[in-house]
Amino acid sequence: MARPKSVEELFDREEIYDILVNYARGADRADIDLIAAAYHDDAIEDHGGTFHGPASEYVAMIGKVLPTAPRMSHIVTNINIELNGDKAYTECYFLTFSRRDQVEDPFDSLTMARVIDRFERRDGAWKIAHRRLAWDWNHEMPLLESWGRGGIAPDPSKLTRGAKKPDDILYGDWLRGDSPTTQKGEMK
Repeated sequence: MARPKSVEELFDREEIYDILVNYARGADRADIDLIAAAYHDDAIEDHGGTFHGPASEYVAMIGKVLPTAPRMSHIVTNINIELNGDKAYTECYFLTFSRRDQVEDPFDSLTMARVIDRFERRDGAWKIAHRRLAWDWNHEMPLLESWGRGGIAPDPSKLTRGAKKPDDILYGDWLRGDSPTTQKGEMK
């Protein structure tokens, strides 16, 4: 990254960064509002051969799939942002882990994709105007979850697990101090 020319440029970069990571959060938690908020109303989504068309149609499609999709974690990395006035061009990597445990032969899937976005600032807000995704690689492996062979959790049934909206810990009242918690962090 070239040295920012102004504080405003730093704010622009941070706003774009937030959109990218909130999109990933939306995918993992099935928070469709977060995904939809990433796009301008007339945006185009080219999802690397699995979808090509208006982003609004893509959001509607995944809005039906994600709430019952397997557990996923999208990690956004190698984020490059090139600012050019009210346009920005980004490249980032999405490393996705997916647990496929509701099938006859359970497996874990690890996938790397790159996303190239054209952001536009309209009415003072940065959003995606056009997104293209390229699949780089995928690796599948048998499901084998031992939590460090018992070193992390001797009884995995007691672990707090990630979930979809609204059941994930992210959406609880405890986070913003609206509800008291016990010493163990459980709701009273």
